[in-house]
Amino acid sequence: MKIGISANALKHGGGLERYAMDLVRGLAARGVEPAFFARQFDRELPESQLVRPHRILVSFLPGKLRDVWFSWRLRAMRRNAGVDVLIGCNRVDASELAICGGTHRGFLAAVGRAPKRSDAWQIALESRQYARASVVVAHSMQMREELMRLYGVDDAKIRVLYPPVDRARFTPCEPGVRSALRRRFGFADDEIVLLFPSSSHERKGLPLIEQALRATTLPVVVAVAGRPVESTNSRIRYIGYVKDIEDCYRAADFTILASKYEPFGLVGIESVMCGTPVVLSANIGCCDAIADHAKFVFAPNDAKDLHATLTRAVDALRRNKSGSEVQLSGQSVNYDVSVAGHVDALLALAGRIDLERRAGHSPVSSS
Repeated sequence: MKIGISANALKHGGGLERYAMDLVRGLAARGVEPAFFARQFDRELPESQLVRPHRILVSFLPGKLRDVWFSWRLRAMRRNAGVDVLIGCNRVDASELAICGGTHRGFLAAVGRAPKRSDAWQIALESRQYARASVVVAHSMQMREELMRLYGVDDAKIRVLYPPVDRARFTPCEPGVRSALRRRFGFADDEIVLLFPSSSHERKGLPLIEQALRATTLPVVVAVAGRPVESTNSRIRYIGYVKDIEDCYRAADFTILASKYEPFGLVGIESVMCGTPVVLSANIGCCDAIADHAKFVFAPNDAKDLHATLTRAVDALRRNKSGSEVQLSGQSVNYDVSVAGHVDALLALAGRIDLERRAGHSPVSSS
């Protein structure tokens, strides 16, 4: 069985680019060298040496036509590469395993935006992908629900597999280290720090967080890591783009997201794996994957409930705090986060699809 992966790029980038890189490493550990189809390849990445690269040029086209062209070219290129089972990590209609890390219809509904012509093209391509795939892998229960409700995908065709996280990188800090990390990021001992990792502040809910903080007298500050932020609010503090985001998690008291649309939200998983609880909007996909003791959940787009939830979280922190060395204890994530476990599950699905294809049967079945 020859495995292929399709993604927008093999480089550091968004969530699905990072996910594709995880797949490459996991497959390499199983002795599999996949064919990798992408628009761009970072040749400096170690992962680029673990694949058979196939570049699909799209730069000569207007941006809104690039997804459709990529998908069309991929059909012939995967046949020429001898791929038996293709894992589609972007919008392509030739993948047997379609990875759903978000839906365009779900995004438009969440942000309240009417579809444009270009949106219709993306939705049509997305719909073909889900219809033609043998199995659709949903990265959260929320995505499973959107696939059925918004795209009419049969539940028997969907498998929910939460995305993997690097267990070696995201761990609690050693005793005594946290105070030094707080000093490094400029956090005072008497401040309660809400870490807000974001490259899209509007979508991630920073305006709602600012609104909720206007009514509080708590010594709370929001540490924004990622893109620069324009705010005159003294509670909003930009700490820059941080490559070692795991140290930010360890230094903060909470990690917060109030996203309008967040299909999963690896930030939540990474934070609790580093020992820091999370304050999350209930519409964030990873909520189901985090243990109750590690999360404080509020109603979406509700500044009043967010304020009440922050008060409850701070009260809990003060009850539990011992000096500045407070971290979560016990199991905080409700699934196997390992890359190896995730890749093994995908390989099992791919093997079944390939066997049933060779036998001339439809690979879609209930479970």
